[in-house]
Amino acid sequence: MRILSVADLHYSLPQFDWLLRTAPRYDLVIIAGDLLDSASFVTASAQMVVVLKYLERLREVAPLLVCSGNHDLNHKYSSGERYARWIPYVRSPRAHADSDTLELDEITFTICPWWDGDIAKAAIERQLEAAAAQRAGKWFWVYHAPPANAEVSWSGHRHFGDVELSGWIERYKPDLVFAGHVHEAPFVRGGSWASRAGTTWVLNAGRQIGDVPTHIAVDTGRMQAAWFSYEGAGVLDLAATVPPGEMFEIPEWVPLG
Repeated sequence: MRILSVADLHYSLPQFDWLLRTAPRYDLVIIAGDLLDSASFVTASAQMVVVLKYLERLREVAPLLVCSGNHDLNHKYSSGERYARWIPYVRSPRAHADSDTLELDEITFTICPWWDGDIAKAAIERQLEAAAAQRAGKWFWVYHAPPANAEVSWSGHRHFGDVELSGWIERYKPDLVFAGHVHEAPFVRGGSWASRAGTTWVLNAGRQIGDVPTHIAVDTGRMQAAWFSYEGAGVLDLAATVPPGEMFEIPEWVPLG
């Protein structure tokens, strides 16, 4: 299975357009949070309408997994804790979202919401515990924030990782986590687009301005990943423990259209 992973599109419509053009070349598309942009002049409600239309079109051309990020929160529980009420609207037989666990091509995928407080955090704990009991083969997570104190959470000045995720990774030991959130990580000294947390690889494509988002392609048969950006590219053997290397030639398995 060939997977295309992006995150932090932040209502960049040209990047959503690129995703629509590129998605048919892959067997699965993952968007790991922050589809909206809370700093935009466009209202959140208008952004949600537009992005949901894109997601509806995306799921027609490729199976789709989407998790919420911190910019996607649009509703509150009575306690004041926020959550992304709109994200589950994308669900269909070809699209899955926050709190879903499913099996594709003998891989168990678990999609976790962004947590803003104890309600969502407890729900994620229950979700992971249940998924651990039913997992078959490899286990991949979709989770917006990267773990704490990892290269993929380094901004160049400090780490912006999730301590709770670090604990969950240590406890449940997934094979791979698709993340985002820290835009600078792949581009700064001491950061990276891929890092290990115990035996788990965590991928964070980062964010760039322009018509093409930073993105990661994964081939699950070869267990290889490739990262693409305007500033550089990299390759990674997911079956190894060594850091990613610089890419000098695009792997033959990456679909170029």
